[in-house]
Amino acid sequence: MTVESAKQDTYQLVWVKSSYSSEEGGECVEVAPGSTDVHIRDSKDITRSALRASPAAWAAFVDFAIAQPA
Repeated sequence: MTVESAKQDTYQLVWVKSSYSSEEGGECVEVAPGSTDVHIRDSKDITRSALRASPAAWAAFVDFAIAQPA
């Protein structure tokens, strides 16, 4: 994953909040698929730079996260 070095216009992406995020704070993550990368950001502070991962890296992360015991 990389941090976006240049402020890409991430506001034009379609962001989806994690179903595990709540309005009560805590860990809130949003993702948005881009043309070549998956963008990941903290939904509590969308002014900060988002992370970017390749679709393959994001899929591997999601597979790993799902496989972990709760």
